Amino acid sequence: MKGSRKRFTILTSLVVSTSLLLSACGSSKEAASPSVPAESNSSAAVSPAANEKPVNLIWYTIGTPQKDVSRVMTEVNKYTLEKINTTVEMKMLDWGDYTQKMQVMVASGEPMDILFTCSWAFDYVQNARKGAFYELDGLLDKYGKEAKAAIDPAFFEGSKVDGHNYAIPANKELPAQEVWRFNKNLLDKYKIDIAGVKTLESLEPLLKKIKEADPGVVAFSTDKNYNPVLPYDYVITNSPMAVKLDTKDYKVVNILETPEMLASIKTMRKYYQAGYLPAEVANTTSVEDLNKSGNWFLDRATTQPLADNLWSASLGYPIVSTPASDAVIYNWSVMGSMQAISANSEHPEAAMKFLNLLNSDPKLRNMIDFGIEDVHYKKISDNMVKNLDEAKNYDMPTFTLGNILITHLLEGDPENKWEEFKKYNEAGVPAPLLGFNFNGSSVLNELAAVQNVREEVWSSLMTGTVDPEVYLPKAIERFKEAGLDKVIAEVQTQLDAWRAENNK
Repeated sequence: MKGSRKRFTILTSLVVSTSLLLSACGSSKEAASPSVPAESNSSAAVSPAANEKPVNLIWYTIGTPQKDVSRVMTEVNKYTLEKINTTVEMKMLDWGDYTQKMQVMVASGEPMDILFTCSWAFDYVQNARKGAFYELDGLLDKYGKEAKAAIDPAFFEGSKVDGHNYAIPANKELPAQEVWRFNKNLLDKYKIDIAGVKTLESLEPLLKKIKEADPGVVAFSTDKNYNPVLPYDYVITNSPMAVKLDTKDYKVVNILETPEMLASIKTMRKYYQAGYLPAEVANTTSVEDLNKSGNWFLDRATTQPLADNLWSASLGYPIVSTPASDAVIYNWSVMGSMQAISANSEHPEAAMKFLNLLNSDPKLRNMIDFGIEDVHYKKISDNMVKNLDEAKNYDMPTFTLGNILITHLLEGDPENKWEEFKKYNEAGVPAPLLGFNFNGSSVLNELAAVQNVREEVWSSLMTGTVDPEVYLPKAIERFKEAGLDKVIAEVQTQLDAWRAENNK
């Protein structure tokens, strides 16, 4: 995982407060399913006719651009050329830039075939309804059978938009669970106990101790994308409309008007004034460099089974975590990492063949994730690897790249890792809005105005940068002026109809 939204989940993750992303979760490697041979030749591969001209695909994906992408893709293309007569050009866009740049490029008709989408970056549902993506139902049946067989059916079912699939979801953790992550070196150095930590308020004595013991350390590492953990299910990611997780009446509320949000904002204000957060936190787009430096004490991330191993391997020093929430299956976690085919692609069939191979062939999947064997990593057993020094030039966010259940195990991972994933997924509790996708076509102007207000006021409020006693009432009023109440009324109408149709 990486920090906040960049992690596994949503996995990661949306990890909202760290150096983004597992993702639920994050920025490096998962394990190879013991049941799938590591060098398997997927039946997805179809020997190309000798006279067929190779197809070159352009793939836009999210993550900090890596120095060795071209080097790795040269090796990848030798394999895909042989398997499906296709080469791929990967273009990585940084976490904070991805949505805006993709909006511009898609609108302008920039050539592309495959693109990353999800609930928290280049919004999947919204762009599917806009016609940005190729409808995949027919292509999946014809060229994606191996991918469909490899991926948990719940991902395909949960990511349908108006009855159709427009992207291939990553096979990963289904629920989203937030955790507090700790730099274990500092826990050990200052003998700090994390037992009993779960709520935001419970962090206070730990933050106080680290601030007093080592003032040069960032006590609470987060960025402008921080959102509190609250017992609510959001109607739209990055919008203030939600229903309570334990709702009986499915009433949609403005989250800023809830007592839970007020308490969280007040606590963050206290922490900010105490110097536990960086002064510039509301304008910080990433904490990746800080995380690499090790000069931080705690942050928050979206987790997955055995995520501590993943984070520790990626960062190069030990990480431990403790739950900040329960494991809940949200729309945004099911849609937390997906690869779509551009509606303007000139090669949709070839793109589907590649995505099919990516999600079913361990050799291809691991090459794209880990890089080149004996350059970026070395095998220490048939299905377990260890990162080498060159991995610093190719440290990919594994959760963004497809089916993680066919990737190598990392050194220290247990052999039953994927069994743990299955247990984790089965134990997840469905959120009340799971399966409900709001159609905002009748309130587009209001939604745009609400989003504009959010971009102006949200970060400073959530991170405690401003006084909530003064600025929260002003923010609520601005949302009302933007038309939030009208949007909530429309959401409520659609939600009530959905409940009646689905016997909720």
